[in-house]
Amino acid sequence: MNELQFADDVLARIREHDSRYHERAYLFVLAAIEYLQTRQTARRHVSGQELAWACRDFALQCFGLLARDVLAFWGVTSTEDIGRIVFTLVKVGLLSTQPNDREADFAGVYDFPDAFSQPYGWEGIARA
Repeated sequence: MNELQFADDVLARIREHDSRYHERAYLFVLAAIEYLQTRQTARRHVSGQELAWACRDFALQCFGLLARDVLAFWGVTSTEDIGRIVFTLVKVGLLSTQPNDREADFAGVYDFPDAFSQPYGWEGIARA
């Protein structure tokens, strides 16, 4: 099986379990996990809260001021959505959990409008 066929098969399994989110949302969460892991001193299991914040940071890095809009286009408008995506990825065998991990770990980690409206580095700089 080549990589493209594998990717198609995985995306088909994801659609079978949960089609609420755009396929790119699932890929984004997987990329956000890698983004978070590269910032750790060693690879380890991460909590729902850590991953939710990593998704925010990674989205801002990738999409800047459009981060919230891009995620919303994919159907991701809350940290609960991130949790649903993670547990769908668990169901299709792409991620694993620890015994105490729950989808509820992602509930209310932050408020999307607040989290994505933080000032950027250039804001607040006095103009000459």
